[in-house]
Amino acid sequence: MRFMMLMIPKGYETATPGTMPPVEAVAAMMKYNEVLKEAGVLITLDGLHPPSMGARVSFAGGRPVVTDGPFTESKEVIGGYWMIEVKSREEAIGWAKKCPASGNEIIEIRQVQELADFPADLQEAAGGFAELQGKSAGR
Repeated sequence: MRFMMLMIPKGYETATPGTMPPVEAVAAMMKYNEVLKEAGVLITLDGLHPPSMGARVSFAGGRPVVTDGPFTESKEVIGGYWMIEVKSREEAIGWAKKCPASGNEIIEIRQVQELADFPADLQEAAGGFAELQGKSAGR
């Protein structure tokens, strides 16, 4: 089972461009990332720049409209993520609980929808999805 662990740092929605975490926090997080890797559960991970450097494309009326960040209506934003592969939701929660996050951070855990989770008609409509992901359809 694949899970995405989403880091939600409170206040990041108003962070200015170029905002960086403290060196100590990065060092602690790298140790955690190494533990995930050594345990064989880490698939990928990345940190994200603040929303002030981003853009959103909405499709009101069927036409794309671009809005540059920051996004004033945002209450929580993603600061980074880990994709892990574990045997259960409980195991994913266990890994999240080991994260050296501060009292200002939340980790949201979301299971990835696998093609096999869908009924046959949706699997057929999504034909070629596994190839787009670069993996075999049997996974």
